Amino acid sequence: MGLRRAQSLPSHPAVTAPPPIQGLQPSMVKTLNKLLEPERKLAPPPNLRVSLYNIATYSWLNVMLVFVPIAWGAHFAHLTDTVIFVFSFLGIVPLAALLGFATEELALRVGQTLGGLLNATFGNAVELIIAILALVKGELRIVQASMLGSILSNCLLVLGMCFFAGGFRFHEQGYGIRAAQLNISLLSISVFSIVIPAAFNSSLNFGDEQASSGHQDQNKTDRAVLAISRGTSIVLLFVYAAYLVFQLWTHAYIYSKEASAYHSAMTHQAGGVDGPTAPPGTRVFRMPHLPSLPSLTIHGHSDTSSNSTRSSRRSSSSSSSSSSSSSSSSGFVEGEEHQKLKPIVAFALLVVVTVLTGLTAEYLVDSISGLTATGDISREFIALILLPLVGNAAEHVTAVTVSVKNKLDLAITVAVGSSIQIALFVIPFLVLLGWIIGQPLSLFFDIYETVVVFVSILVVNYAISDGKTNWLEGLVLMVIYVLIALTTWYYVSLPRLHTAKLQKLTLCTFSLVPTSHNHKSDELSPKIAFLEEKIPSSEQTSVTL
Repeated sequence: MGLRRAQSLPSHPAVTAPPPIQGLQPSMVKTLNKLLEPERKLAPPPNLRVSLYNIATYSWLNVMLVFVPIAWGAHFAHLTDTVIFVFSFLGIVPLAALLGFATEELALRVGQTLGGLLNATFGNAVELIIAILALVKGELRIVQASMLGSILSNCLLVLGMCFFAGGFRFHEQGYGIRAAQLNISLLSISVFSIVIPAAFNSSLNFGDEQASSGHQDQNKTDRAVLAISRGTSIVLLFVYAAYLVFQLWTHAYIYSKEASAYHSAMTHQAGGVDGPTAPPGTRVFRMPHLPSLPSLTIHGHSDTSSNSTRSSRRSSSSSSSSSSSSSSSSGFVEGEEHQKLKPIVAFALLVVVTVLTGLTAEYLVDSISGLTATGDISREFIALILLPLVGNAAEHVTAVTVSVKNKLDLAITVAVGSSIQIALFVIPFLVLLGWIIGQPLSLFFDIYETVVVFVSILVVNYAISDGKTNWLEGLVLMVIYVLIALTTWYYVSLPRLHTAKLQKLTLCTFSLVPTSHNHKSDELSPKIAFLEEKIPSSEQTSVTL
């Protein structure tokens, strides 16, 4: 049985590690050239007029750009916070999409590994801008919840949409299992760093009964959690730097296009290793609005080019392994990557959109307090669900597009790689930035958010453990995200519950303070000061004595 199974595998040699000396000490120049070498030959770039036309017609989301000046006008006209938030929210969506478009065009000029890193980095630009603005304004809960919400959105919604969209065109899609498992391991480190401060704080068993008498010990615990968070952030930044060295230098072969092509061919041609083989042909659901994909022969196995919409129907997997693909019928040179923007135009678009996003995001953050004061929507739902949806619009567009083109390795690099960057770089960076500017941001997250992230990473680990996926796995991930969003709509975080209790306790304490100055008022004043510190300024209740 083992011999028969081995004979059924394709003849393509597995992608193995280079010799030890080359793997550990490769030539820096050679490695850099490989990272900067485009995945496919580039066609000549378009002129300025064509580049501007491609920007204007990039997506139907460009129609929503009209909300950007409307949001600015609403801000300067001092309209209600609800109006400002809605228009700012709608305006950031097309800006994030254009940011992803510019990043994708720049990524065409480098290798697949570095291109995925660029997509993940600039894909997180919106979240980073919003988080920094909220941190400067002292909205620590917004910062924490939005960062965890970004991880959830990337790992569940974006990744689920990639599996689902790709599964509508292919029965199964393959990807590099080693790279995927490594990504999950790195996410597990970040989850561990979030769980530890919560466990440390809970183990000291400070409850509501000690909130009014043991505030000095509680403050000592808070300082310890803050110190642990800052030390952990430094360690996480070191891990992220090591991950970059691993991905871009010492083990770049794991993320190479040859590895991606091999794993894709293994899934399509030897999908029956652990079960029935997928039927011939690539279409699962006949959908007229999804154009068919071409096939390029790479070492005897089919791979998908990015010019899929311009080529003829893909042949069946059984015939594509033994014959070369036909040339494109649209007149383009087969194997060339056709650019939509000049390099200088793509870079200028990236800068301009980033500036516009920063200004619009500032008005968005300023309107959150007024919006949540009405009680119609909670800060938790805005930070954990809505803000990540805006920030991850670029990842949605990029990851789903490449997954439909059968580049699932790149889609996973963008989606999961973006979560890794949030967990190992953005969150630690924000903690240390808060340390510098005097904002006590820590890794002590709400227990509900911590459990949700832990379970989500566990589910994603099971979903990508077999090296192949289908549309049903994508649907499961998206449904889990919808359930989390539904629960968050009704969720009120523990800090808010504690705030309500502290407000009531403050009223009782104020009622006990005598009008004349005596020793009792001196004893109660430290407790009152402690309670005022625990209640955010936006939620304090004025009391007339």
